[in-house]
Amino acid sequence: MFDWYYAWLEAWPWLHYVIAALIILVFLMLRKLFTRFIFAVIKKVSKHGKSHFLGNLLYAFEKPMRMLIVVLGVYFAVMYLNLQPDVMVVVNRLLRTFLIVFFGWGFFNFSGTSSDLFTRLGRKVDGDQDSMLIPFISRVLRGLIIVLMFTVIAMEWDYDINGFIAGLGLGGLAFALAAQDTIANFFGGIILVTEKPFKRGDWVETSTIEGVVEDIAFRSTKVRTFAEGLVTIPNSTIANDSITNWSEMRTRQVFSSIYLKYNSPVENVRNVLKRVDQELRDSPEVHPEEIEVYVREFEEYGMEMLVYYFTNATPWTEWLKVKEYFNMRILEILEEENVEIAIPMPDLYKHRDPS
Repeated sequence: MFDWYYAWLEAWPWLHYVIAALIILVFLMLRKLFTRFIFAVIKKVSKHGKSHFLGNLLYAFEKPMRMLIVVLGVYFAVMYLNLQPDVMVVVNRLLRTFLIVFFGWGFFNFSGTSSDLFTRLGRKVDGDQDSMLIPFISRVLRGLIIVLMFTVIAMEWDYDINGFIAGLGLGGLAFALAAQDTIANFFGGIILVTEKPFKRGDWVETSTIEGVVEDIAFRSTKVRTFAEGLVTIPNSTIANDSITNWSEMRTRQVFSSIYLKYNSPVENVRNVLKRVDQELRDSPEVHPEEIEVYVREFEEYGMEMLVYYFTNATPWTEWLKVKEYFNMRILEILEEENVEIAIPMPDLYKHRDPS
């Protein structure tokens, strides 16, 4: 039945290569159709399902799957050409190598911080979407996946892993000495993500830097300063330093010193103190437990009136609004009580000569 087919191939041997190319072309066409159909079904199923875990897992393998179909097309094309056994041994090894890469690539994608795996893990373990624990674990897991993938590939190509490990043992001391800073930074990063002195987006201050935390990696932590500079600090340095996390303030302090003139009537000054104190205590924006309004010191150029309280608002802009409001109220009260603010300079009086 196929005598004509074999006759053509015998007459024109180059047709073998044409057919092999057609096989690859068919798989290239199937790649788009197959992946489009499969992932359309996955999308519908994941929408109706309670868990998106399976859908996200398969989406992580979307690009590896497209490449796998092309590789299978090339493999079947080579199989059709019926090459020499030695060549086919190498081809089979290449196929198995790509299968290893296929699974490694897919799980590498799935171990990203945005995957369903880490979203669920973050809710159960840490409970904070801004924590740096999940990104750090993701990086560690991705690193392990890459190491495992290359290890299995090396074993597939009969590379002596034991000899490599033994070689690491012989050079271990030199490696440890060369990498001691890197190791210290890595463990510093582990301390930071487990003890959680801060999270992404927190305003922190150390002995060397102040700003907002943007990221923590294996070796370093990135902090955005208020001048919009990005500072990279080794993890070992920041882990061994004292860290003030200003974002954890429950209330925020306001400390003001206002100098009043000595010629102010004493009763009016007492009224100012009482009225300012009452204004602060009546305000829902002020924490009621610690409010201090006193004449604290007698300075060279005036009486120092201390105004000390804590706002319930801790963000910078909201804190400034509360502080501004009470600063303006203090000015109004001083004006109403005819109490003037002293300035650190002598008053000048114009003296008329009686002659």
